[in-house]
Parts: sequence; C-alpha cells; structure tokens
Amino acid sequence: MTVTRERLVVLGTGTMGHSIALAAALAGCPVNVWGTDEADIRRGQTGIEEKLRVLQRHEVIDTQGAADIRSRISFDGSLETCVSEATFIIEAIPEILALKQEMFHKLETLCGPDVVFASNTSGLRPTAIAALTTHPERTVVTHFWNPAHLIPLVEVVRGEKTSDDTVRRSLELLRTLRKKPILVQKETLGFIGNRLQYALFREAQYLLEQGVASIEEIDDAVRYSIGRRLTVTGPFMSADMGGLDVFDAISAYLFPDLSTDQASLETMRRLVDEGKYGQKNGHGFYQWTPEFSQKMNDERETELIHWLKKDWGI
Repeated sequence: MTVTRERLVVLGTGTMGHSIALAAALAGCPVNVWGTDEADIRRGQTGIEEKLRVLQRHEVIDTQGAADIRSRISFDGSLETCVSEATFIIEAIPEILALKQEMFHKLETLCGPDVVFASNTSGLRPTAIAALTTHPERTVVTHFWNPAHLIPLVEVVRGEKTSDDTVRRSLELLRTLRKKPILVQKETLGFIGNRLQYALFREAQYLLEQGVASIEEIDDAVRYSIGRRLTVTGPFMSADMGGLDVFDAISAYLFPDLSTDQASLETMRRLVDEGKYGQKNGHGFYQWTPEFSQKMNDERETELIHWLKKDWGI
C-alpha cells in the first residue's frame, strides 16, 4: 500500500473533511483529523464507518482492509496537538472567508514556515485566504470534489504568491493519494470544474424556462449522451474527434442563442424562495421521498465505485 512522506492533517469532520481523510487512508496514508468537539468527531467517525460499509459491500476493500483504514485515521479535539507534527494541512472548515483567514493566521502560530496550508474551498481565492498570513507562499487550494473518497479530480489552485515548491508538494501528495490533480495556474472564480458545471446548469435552466423539454428529459439528455462520452473525452478532445470545422460552424450559429442570464432563472428562484432546496429537505426540481433519496444515493455511489475500481484496476 502506498504511503507519503508528508505528515497529513485534515481540519474539519464534515461532508468533505471526513471524506478527504478517508481518501488518504484508502491510499495508505496516515492522517490526523481535527474536530471542534466530541460531537463533531463522532459525526466524522460515523460518516467514515458508513462509507467503509459501502466500500466493503462493493468489494473495494475487505474486513481487514477496513480495519487497516481505521487504524490510519486519528481524531483530535485539540488543534494544537493535531497539527504539532504536520507537514501538510488540508483545511475543510465552513466556506466563510473570514473563518478561513482566521484559521490560517492561527496555524502560522502553531506551525513552522515549511508546512503547506491547503484549503478545500470550492471557489474562494487562495490569495484572499492567505491575506492575514506572513508566509502566503505556502498557501494553496486543493479543491476535492464530493464525495472526495470516490471522485479522482482535485483542482490545485495557486495564489498570487504561492511558491513553486508548494505546488510541487501538493501535486506529489495528491498523486500519492491516487487522485487526478490538475493545476489551475491563475486564480479564477469557481476554478475550472464549477465554471463548466454551472455553464451547463444555466443552459439547462434556460431550456426548461423556454419549454423545450421537461426537467427529466433535460437530465436524461445529459445522462445518456455527453455524460457518457465525457468520461472518456473532455470538451477539447471531443471537438478534435468530431472535427474542429464542424464545431466551429455549429458555434457560429449556436453561441448567439445560448443563455447569458446573470442569475438563476425563474423556476430555480421560485423553488429557493419557497424553501425547497432539493434532497436536503425533500423538495426541489424533484420530490425527494426517503425511498427516492436512498435509491439515487445508491445509484450514484455504485456508478462512482465502478469507475474507482476501473481506475485502480480492481
């Protein structure tokens, strides 16, 4: 099993924190996890146990493998002791800039200047996160995608003062964790993945508002076409394989007709105004009964585990 020379710490036990820790342990890397209190730690431990059961059910790991993974994950309610021997810290606390700035400022009082500070933010700029630090050159974004233990992509985003060594160590660590890191050379809002995802989401909303198709049909149009193909070829390779002359001709007449709306469209805004937030409270574009929610969560995990096993040659 692969290990890394970095001594890894994850800050936060929520949705992303415990999943990042599990990703590390799956790859053979010992990891310390900081939780704010005992309840917070128990939540993280419960999340890991649930995911281990799913991985065992799909034969990614066996009983001994699950025990080995547990042995690599340590939890600590003291930030000071948790980071005392760290060389690489991944922060996964709430997505509030002031909280992250305060955390990174505090970490500087607890860690030597060679410790890398990585944020799992999904959109905040690393330069802004490092604004209160004395050594901004060791701050970087490592944006894992949810669920972090199953999705291979991690976006490594350098800030204005992020050093080449910080970037190098980040890429090396993530490759050791069996991830597929990509380097975002220039800070941009939403990085790469979310910009592409939300461009698609805006157009999906526009098609719905124009009465072109139903919610289900629009979802199926993605699931059974580009959703299948893009697992093998990204947008540029798809264009090359389809013929740039063809893509250029289509772009000329289609681009002017695509949505340029600057905010969510009518149906989305109405749902949010009505407090219908989707799976989290039972109502959204779809009706999320407990049975439907379980079915879709199982289907997504099964599909992602299929690709994980393919990537890992299992």
